[in-house]
Amino acid sequence: MNPWRCARARVDTLNPGFDPISTNGKQLAPRERADLLVVGAGVAGCAAALEAARAGLRVILVDEHPVDASAMGLDVPLHFGGRAGGIVRNRGAMFEAMAANNPALGEAFEAGVDIRLGVAVWSLVSPRPGTGWVGGSAAGLTDGEACWFCAYDAAILATGRRDVGVAFPRWELPGVMGAAAAYSLLHRYDALEGSAFVILGSGLEATALAEGLRAAGRKVAALVEAESGAIDPAGCARLAASGVQVFVGRMIGRALGRDSVEGATIVALDGRAPEVTIACDTIVLATGAAPAIELFDVAGAEIVFRPESGGHVPLVDGEGRTSVPMLFGAGDCLGVNPAGGVAAEGVRAARAAASALASGAAWPAPAKPAPSAQATSPRLAWARAVAAVADADTHVCQCEEVTLADLLGVQPPRYLNSDRPAQRARDLATLAAEGPIVQDQVKRLTRAGMGACQGRRCREQIGALLAQASGAPLSAMPPPSYRAPVRPLPLSAFADEAEDAAIADHWAVWFGIESQWVPFWTPLATDEEGRR
Repeated sequence: MNPWRCARARVDTLNPGFDPISTNGKQLAPRERADLLVVGAGVAGCAAALEAARAGLRVILVDEHPVDASAMGLDVPLHFGGRAGGIVRNRGAMFEAMAANNPALGEAFEAGVDIRLGVAVWSLVSPRPGTGWVGGSAAGLTDGEACWFCAYDAAILATGRRDVGVAFPRWELPGVMGAAAAYSLLHRYDALEGSAFVILGSGLEATALAEGLRAAGRKVAALVEAESGAIDPAGCARLAASGVQVFVGRMIGRALGRDSVEGATIVALDGRAPEVTIACDTIVLATGAAPAIELFDVAGAEIVFRPESGGHVPLVDGEGRTSVPMLFGAGDCLGVNPAGGVAAEGVRAARAAASALASGAAWPAPAKPAPSAQATSPRLAWARAVAAVADADTHVCQCEEVTLADLLGVQPPRYLNSDRPAQRARDLATLAAEGPIVQDQVKRLTRAGMGACQGRRCREQIGALLAQASGAPLSAMPPPSYRAPVRPLPLSAFADEAEDAAIADHWAVWFGIESQWVPFWTPLATDEEGRR
């Protein structure tokens, strides 16, 4: 007998109006509580935690760095590209490197901040329909081995930025990595492998990374830019004067090498210049950064599109308030800012959080920006460059092996039978004829962005490729949604979490098939009429 049907029958018979399977009337039991939870121990996060501690708040500051080596292998949370040195397996050395390279952590510790390094936030629950049983706001925390909940009165997310992927033939080779990952390995961990670099991009992020690599004794062979001119002309001029080749109107045609990057071909996008081959062991993607907004989205904060800020960002007011009560933001997660100034944002958010906790005043909703002329996103130029060099085997989504042709043809995963007339006739144009292109729908149809990296290497470029091919503006392309857990975790991490018996009693019913836990050789129980 279907256990779901049995449970529903019991509801009607024993207590009409009460559903024992639902979470109604049950409570989450957090392991700990904080006045203020700060997520991210970068410049903005440390500034916020220190200011809040000085205001007398009980502050917990968490940061997922140092990231476990196994997560780095999945390119989480950054595109590490197989260029993390063996030292990342030494957790003690990684903690020491983080502390040595971030003096603000010591200041926060001396001020009484409870600092948790190597602890990631995999979910953020705020009071809204469907989550009332949680009893307030709570964050799901994990150290990779266990998971627990931390309740909080206010939270500041200073989650920073992450890399934007750009595909070209063989970009899945070890040695192709993101700029934020390269910066982190170089300056945070002193664990960056690689001696000769080609950097894709010519903006401030690219030139600053190039100068940092050269200062660390690494060779920067070239910068490659798809646009017709350098994005940071002064920085590129300095690098060119010191012997670095700067190519504009070009794209990496292919990464060379068998088991790892050994070189790259550089092609002219207008076809007017000959192909150039450059020897290197690392290719860095510095084509733009995306604000890390996963937790804002999971918490239900309103998200808006601002190309000048790096794409989709949470809607906030001048003090970092989001649309979710007692949830604030600070730093690059509100908009990538190469010029800095994020420490002041952290201080402002902490002061606003302290004031809100003290006053209990009504939560002011941040005002939506007035319509204005929209800046052009550089992602479209890189999308055109990807389309120009991609071949039949170029995966725009590495995890699920989705090619550009699969994406634009809206083809199902290759492990399904796609040799059917209806599927062969399907493409982006037929999908657009049915309504606006929605990246979440394309993800479900093709699995593009649904892999182990949770779309971190591909979600922005997929959005740009869909916009470019369909003629829709990027602002009209809703971002694919995020769901908890926002970090890949082993099931064993959840095994020891204590649950209320009223919740645990119905897990089998929630999964839907009670017999799935019974070995096939064990007879199933039957009712009085012989039904299973």
